[in-house]
Amino acid sequence: MAGRIGRTVADSIPEWPDPPRPPKGAPNILVILFDDVGFSDFGCYGSPIRTPNIDRLAAEGVRYAGFHTTAMCSTTRAALLTGRNHHSVGVGCLANFDSGYPGYRGKIAKEAGTLPEMLRPHGYRNYMLGKWHVTNLTETGPSGPFDGWPLGRGFDRFYGFMDAETDQYAPELVRDNTPITPPGTFQTGYHLTEDLTDQAIRYIADHTADAPDTPWLLWFAPGACHAPHQAPADLIRSYDPIFAHGWDVEREQRLARQKALGIVPPDTKLPPRNDGVRAWDSYSDDDRRVFTRLQSAFAAMLDHTDQNIGRLVDFLERAGVRDDTLIIVMSDNGASQEGGPLGFVNAMGPFNFRGEPMAEKLARIDDIGGPDTHSNFPHGWAMASNTPLRRYKQNTHGGGIRDPLVISWPNRLPARGEVRPHFAHACDLVPTLLDLIGIEPPPSVNGVPQMPLEGESFAASLTDPAAPPRKNAQYFEMFGHRGLWKDGWKAVAFHPPGAPFDDDRWELFHLDRDFSETDDLAETEPETLKALVDEWWAQAEANKVLPLDDRFGPRFAENSARFHGARRKFVFHAGMGHLPTDVAPDVRARTYRIEADVRLQGGEEGVLLAHGDATSGYSLYVQDGRLHHTLNIGGQKTTVTSDRPIPATATRLGVVSRATGEGLNRTFTLTIDGEPAGEGLATTGFLTLISWSGLDIGLDRGSPVANYAAPFSFTGTLRKVTVVMDADQTLDGDAVGEAEMARQ
Repeated sequence: MAGRIGRTVADSIPEWPDPPRPPKGAPNILVILFDDVGFSDFGCYGSPIRTPNIDRLAAEGVRYAGFHTTAMCSTTRAALLTGRNHHSVGVGCLANFDSGYPGYRGKIAKEAGTLPEMLRPHGYRNYMLGKWHVTNLTETGPSGPFDGWPLGRGFDRFYGFMDAETDQYAPELVRDNTPITPPGTFQTGYHLTEDLTDQAIRYIADHTADAPDTPWLLWFAPGACHAPHQAPADLIRSYDPIFAHGWDVEREQRLARQKALGIVPPDTKLPPRNDGVRAWDSYSDDDRRVFTRLQSAFAAMLDHTDQNIGRLVDFLERAGVRDDTLIIVMSDNGASQEGGPLGFVNAMGPFNFRGEPMAEKLARIDDIGGPDTHSNFPHGWAMASNTPLRRYKQNTHGGGIRDPLVISWPNRLPARGEVRPHFAHACDLVPTLLDLIGIEPPPSVNGVPQMPLEGESFAASLTDPAAPPRKNAQYFEMFGHRGLWKDGWKAVAFHPPGAPFDDDRWELFHLDRDFSETDDLAETEPETLKALVDEWWAQAEANKVLPLDDRFGPRFAENSARFHGARRKFVFHAGMGHLPTDVAPDVRARTYRIEADVRLQGGEEGVLLAHGDATSGYSLYVQDGRLHHTLNIGGQKTTVTSDRPIPATATRLGVVSRATGEGLNRTFTLTIDGEPAGEGLATTGFLTLISWSGLDIGLDRGSPVANYAAPFSFTGTLRKVTVVMDADQTLDGDAVGEAEMARQ
């Protein structure tokens, strides 16, 4: 009976609309999304890395050998969340910039609803933990706008970080829409992966207590195994003996295991080493020790994350919801090439032209994976991660886009440990999940008409090994690298940056017979190749891939200049929160002045302004009665100390940085009440990046930039800090691009 409102309750009839109800049997969904984990890195895909909990999920479900991503993190996440191609939804490249073209906005379009937005009308609660990185980083500051943040795109709760990466011991954390200080430090035993897992367990525990009959989506995206590779020291060292044989032997052993596991066909060939990768035996003993430890840090980070996945799955079992939970484990792209040929203990210095010679790496070998490092492994180990595939993340050969995918759902999937060879793409996930739940994509989301899904459900293959293959072609593009899969064939072109696109050489592989892309059929099957290349151009036009653009350096530099515009002055008042690097003052390669407005009584100490962390950054602070400024370039610290104590009557404490005109040298002049109070010389400043950790006033909440114990809060009265920059900035776009790409 319909409700009616009369003059009084006596002649009125109440009505309670039915709440949203999920289809019968709708599962809980747990998506575990790794970062930069290669095709062979899980134990159940051939690795010696200990991943027993992921392996257990594989034994209780299926593994896909033909799952493909988009070659980069932002782009894959956009496709996974929306069920559309990444260019189509505006994230053709990275969330770090907006190129001004429809396919390259760096932010998911409103016309492309996300999975949580699709599930919400059907009664789901949606929780997100970990890495987001699918909205413009210039919109991740304290004023947003928040429409591209997780809560603005359908999630009910969020606990994680917005950028491509973060320090695992001192992360730039956000709870819902608010930056927060991490609840621990390295010294207290804190690690982000453990924290994310604790929060995930709490979300599910709260949900189970409050709404046990309502299904949930939990999107769990840890920082692993993106650089910095950080994990417990004992765990790191435990892997040294496992990898001491080097990447050449490791590739052979992984391929043998993959064949035994049925992940690859028995006749799969191991391709030659990737371009520029030397034989393991050609390096010195010391070189190999460093390379081994860098790989051990990567392995330990994966192992450590698997342990926490075990904690999460164990909780699902204790809560009695494991059998009703569809669990998906995957990676967003292949292993990373950002570590370069020799790897890094701390990548920050080299990107400001402070080299990291092998002797320095060796001297810091026991620091690798710790709180003052930003380590990444060398190309040879990334190549081994992607066994038996060619190239790396960023590339559209198999090493960049073919990734592990494990799916387990005890109540509905009868498969136990089976391998599916079927081709599937990141944009196929949403159609598959909607198919399994039994719902249709909505025609509109929040009043915005929706573009059609472009992915194709692979749900049939979950239960039927003989399910037909994907019907539609799938294109690939990243930084000008291109590819197209269709009917088991693949055309692919590697694009050298800066080269004419018409000069790119297309290769042709029949993946159904050549898993590792080693037999190029371009010359023997020219008509097939031409048809696929023509199809690529048609797909590119339809999906907003054009114009092709390989200028990733200028794109980063132009984005920064466009965002800040003519602004040269920043005023930070006491009480403000953390400011991400992309919205903080851009003091790279320019003259700038920092001045703090303070009130003192004598004996004060602490940070006035700090930007960065222990791996790179700058800090203006008071210590031992004097004013100090520390410039930290890749761990090399240059500190200027005032030539006199700070008088209690002082109200303005500052520093001025200027180029000397001689090479990379810069002077740093401290000021007290506007008067010079000491000067020092640094042999370099921030030439391409400051840090990937952001800015604070009144404290240094992350790992400390200078020689003090964080947060080293200022004990006096800090009214505000003003930063003024001259218009003399001269950035090398290509160098900026290289630095920024190391962060992706």
